[in-house]
Amino acid sequence: MNPTPESFWQSRRVCVTGGAGFLGSFVTEKLRQRGAHEIFIPRYPEYDLVQPQDVERLLDDARPDVILHLAAHVGGIGANRLHPAEFFYDNLMMGVQLMHQAWKRGVEKFVAIGTVCAYPKYTPVPFREDDLWNGYPEETNAPYGLAKKMLLVQAQAYRQQYGFNAIFLLPVNLYGPRDNFDLESSHVIPALIRKCIEAQESGQKTVEVWGDGSPTREFLYVEDAAEGILLATERYNGPEPVNLGSGFEISIRDLAELIRRLTGFEGELVWDTSKPNGQPRRALDISRAEKYFGFRARTNFEEGLRRTIEWYRQNRPARG
Repeated sequence: MNPTPESFWQSRRVCVTGGAGFLGSFVTEKLRQRGAHEIFIPRYPEYDLVQPQDVERLLDDARPDVILHLAAHVGGIGANRLHPAEFFYDNLMMGVQLMHQAWKRGVEKFVAIGTVCAYPKYTPVPFREDDLWNGYPEETNAPYGLAKKMLLVQAQAYRQQYGFNAIFLLPVNLYGPRDNFDLESSHVIPALIRKCIEAQESGQKTVEVWGDGSPTREFLYVEDAAEGILLATERYNGPEPVNLGSGFEISIRDLAELIRRLTGFEGELVWDTSKPNGQPRRALDISRAEKYFGFRARTNFEEGLRRTIEWYRQNRPARG
């Protein structure tokens, strides 16, 4: 029997690293809806989780029963190419120290959020969790992907030696309201939405898109991802990594055309083939999440894009 969400959360103190971020803000809302009373959200720079003394101070202050480790230093292809060392070091140190100290202090459960970038570059599609170690990740984001994948190694080792209840989830690319729309560091959906809306308003005839449009991607609406994380926390206590995805694969070319249509941009998309494509195909086998904790994504992709575009129109900074 699975616990009811209310009975699981009401009596537990929860620490959500990255809780003020894109995904974290939805996780935190859903926690409150489920009856969690004590939610601790460490904010940077008050707590710099790369620093060991800040990790210890966080655990002193939060005294958590459950840690949801969502914090990550992330960016798109461009940011990963410019800052591979930072992405590796920051993500590794944050996660490894936090999990180690959580074990030392007897935290009841640790939920580590990995990344689809951890999969090998040429993983057979759809990506199955059992293929996670069959090759090296796509080069542009390998340092980030491997740093996050070390949390899986750590979770399994600490479970084996210490009986520590750490689980590891692999969400596919997320999108939705409150995403990062900064063109220097954003991912493909918010970048395209912003480019198309700004081009439409300024009367530009073209929007530039990186690559040739051939790669495929799977995207998960952020609210669905938050639901999957909380279901796993409530119901899943195993060593195996679990994918969180939507089961819907789309080419970057079709994605760009869809965003062009939904934003109302009437100009042309120009493909800059001197820029990297990233991984050729990316889509997940999502059967394990349904089997282990009953998770299925609910949000239709076009509907999710509409909500994201609407949010950006209403919340972007004033121009001028």
